[in-house]
Amino acid sequence: MTTPADTTSTTRPTPTTPLRIGLLGTGPWARNTQAPALAAHPGVELSGVWGRRSEAAEELASAHGTRAYTGEAGIDALLEASDAVAFALPPDIQAPLAVRAAQAGCHLLMDKPVATTVDGARAVAEAAAKAEVASVVFCTLRFAPETTAWIAEQTSVGGWFTARAQWLGSLYAEGSASEYADSPWRREKGGLWDVGPHALSVLIPVLGEVEHLTAARGPADTTHLILRHTSGASSTVTLGLSAPPAAAGMDIEVRGEHGTAAVPDWDGAEAAFRAAVDALAEAVRTGVPHACDARFGLRLTELLAEAETQAGR
Repeated sequence: MTTPADTTSTTRPTPTTPLRIGLLGTGPWARNTQAPALAAHPGVELSGVWGRRSEAAEELASAHGTRAYTGEAGIDALLEASDAVAFALPPDIQAPLAVRAAQAGCHLLMDKPVATTVDGARAVAEAAAKAEVASVVFCTLRFAPETTAWIAEQTSVGGWFTARAQWLGSLYAEGSASEYADSPWRREKGGLWDVGPHALSVLIPVLGEVEHLTAARGPADTTHLILRHTSGASSTVTLGLSAPPAAAGMDIEVRGEHGTAAVPDWDGAEAAFRAAVDALAEAVRTGVPHACDARFGLRLTELLAEAETQAGR
């Protein structure tokens, strides 16, 4: 005996290669990293570019041989034309659109942080789980080949006693000409939210979940964190975007039973983003969640929100 098909289901069939990925956003991050990486990826079809400004969407789409979308109707049209969507939008614009995309059956390739509110990040994680779509949060160091290998090696070694992470940019230092300095959310939220996810995405897999956090405010937008991890190790983190150019730089170091290990340099964000695309495709294919998924993105937002409150920002 046969039964009629369930016509109420919105579940899409498993995507085939190439994976159709639409891009939401047309700013510097989309132009410099995401659109080039998606257009050049052999396993991806860049299914379209959506932007709030039609001229920006047309320009970026034309540069990469795809279709431009704009407006509310354009979002729905791009979701319909895509198996997955990548986000190059401010976090609190990203979050509700990620919920919308998940509800439409699209897999999610999100930028960090997922949202700057716990409620916003939780809504994304819950929507992804309910829709059973794959998700990846692009924390650069979790996907750059050099740092991915380093994180895996230090996690397997274990026995770490303490760690130190400093990520100081000069984005808002006098004389800075970076186009990323024009980002209103980044200027409002500072280094805690912009580079904090990167540092935490390294420390948590190596040292374990954060079970206690203390935060204090430093000069300009600088924030200092002291973390206690489930492994028993502790770590300190300094984050900011307003350091003098001569003081800017990134350094993460762990110390323990086997000595000292420092995170290596890596070769640009585009290669890391291609690896994040690969990770999403693997999660789609296997149904096995990636460690840096929407749930991890929620945890990052919980920690950063607590730090923001403690530091009085």
